Amino acid sequence: MRLLAKAGAGLLSAHARAVTPCLWRGKYFSSGKEPVENQPVTPILRHLMYKIKSTGPITVAEYMKEVLTNPAKGYYVHRDMLGEKGDFITSPEISQIFGELLGIWFISEWMATGKTAAFQLVELGPGRGTLAGDILRVFSQLGSVLKNCDISIHLVEVSQKLSEIQALTLTEEKVPLERSDGSPVYMKGVSKSGIPISWYRDLRDVPKGYSFYLAHEFFDVLPVHKFQKTPQGWREVFIDIDPQVSDKLRFVLAPCATPAEAFIQHDETRDHVEVCPDAGVIIQELSQRIALTGGAALIADYGHDGTKTDTFRGFCGHKLHDVLIAPGTADLTADVDFSYLRRMAQEKVASLGPIKQQTFLKNMGIDVRLKVLLDKSDEPSLRQQLLQGYDMLMNPKKMGERFNFFALLPHQRLHGGSHQSNSRQSKPSPTPVAGFSELVWQ
Repeated sequence: MRLLAKAGAGLLSAHARAVTPCLWRGKYFSSGKEPVENQPVTPILRHLMYKIKSTGPITVAEYMKEVLTNPAKGYYVHRDMLGEKGDFITSPEISQIFGELLGIWFISEWMATGKTAAFQLVELGPGRGTLAGDILRVFSQLGSVLKNCDISIHLVEVSQKLSEIQALTLTEEKVPLERSDGSPVYMKGVSKSGIPISWYRDLRDVPKGYSFYLAHEFFDVLPVHKFQKTPQGWREVFIDIDPQVSDKLRFVLAPCATPAEAFIQHDETRDHVEVCPDAGVIIQELSQRIALTGGAALIADYGHDGTKTDTFRGFCGHKLHDVLIAPGTADLTADVDFSYLRRMAQEKVASLGPIKQQTFLKNMGIDVRLKVLLDKSDEPSLRQQLLQGYDMLMNPKKMGERFNFFALLPHQRLHGGSHQSNSRQSKPSPTPVAGFSELVWQ
């Protein structure tokens, strides 16, 4: 999820014991040599230690959920962690071109599927609203194409702090926000171009209908369960209090099988795996909606296609951070397993990808867009900023090959025809899906 190298961490070195849980360490985790005085006791750490003392070791998934989204002190709940002053920078914060090309993607899909009279744009985890803002600007610039379409924006955001920042970024100041804390729609506003915007805490509360869903760097912060293969079979990795050092956490292996082991494939060949049940639930919800009402989902994230092992790590101040040190002060993330997302769609919809960001953006015409912006700019500093942003997005050693795009679409989108098609009529040849092939305007 972050700009720093997110190459998979090294293989794990855990020696399983049938009864006694053992210490587990990975390349990017605590070596146990860091002085205790350098490990501040945060409110979340106190909370977790009390919980572990009361009920025993917790799963990595439960640890991530508490650290990131605890209502009182969660990392995402009360802070703005994005940008140069935060802990990480995302693609939309690097270059406006990224969001513009995604806006073009949604319009391209809307045109390819018959130009419906209305569509919803639903973004999961919208950050500071920068990406949605760039997309809305494209919608305004192509207003002649969209003039007869009723568009609404729906943002799924659990962080009160970030929702306020999103509102500042996206809404017209002269139109006051409507707030309703107890309602599934906890905030409403109007964009600067007059498009209605609604905020939700849960995807299931978003109205069903023809929708385009966007999840950019969303799935990689969902809680994962970690498993290690041992001579006794799969054993889940838990987090416990270090008996040698007070106020310090450590990894241990469960002494026996745990329920989450059901998520591991029977033919799994890796010796360490991470599974994300929450991601599976969201993919199933998206798949059901798209199969029922049409639209598409575009997912962009760091990840792999079922090949990596240990990818769990933390980021603080744009640097790698020990995941067990000072919980609540750093972002926690794990690479998305796109093979798992594909499996969870259960063939209700078709999937495309994952493909590298470099390939997707080139297919979307990033080189042409960069040239247009450079030709329009006479200011050297702006030109340099555009070129640096392009390099960060496209360079294989930066984000170009570490970031992936993945899409969910109705089966008929790839095979022609529609739900209403007469079976005796010949099906039209479908338009190629932009990004996953070269962009073609009809």
